[in-house]
Amino acid sequence: MTYVVTENCIKCKYMDCVEVCPVDCFYEGENFLVIHPDECIDCGVCEPECPADAIKADTEKGLEAWLELNAKFAQSWPNITVKRDGFPDAKEWDGKPDKLPLLSPEPGQGDA
Repeated sequence: MTYVVTENCIKCKYMDCVEVCPVDCFYEGENFLVIHPDECIDCGVCEPECPADAIKADTEKGLEAWLELNAKFAQSWPNITVKRDGFPDAKEWDGKPDKLPLLSPEPGQGDA
């Protein structure tokens, strides 16, 4: 089992989760975070830290596409272990439906 970052992270990208991860398995895109499924140890400490409730256990139904997306982008985006501020308008995007078309494939800055 692993944890998966889902749609509600798009354009919110709170980073509370990255600083609590004991194995540093988060990777950063321009407007989204992902969890590397092969690195996640299923400890679950990240899930309650997400203000947008965007992190789910992969055992929940309907997350297959999100698991695949997390695995794909974790291969090319930079690792992120240090919390930075989220987007200034993150609260406005939190909970909005149908954000997948807004997901940028571009990498974020990572820990650089």
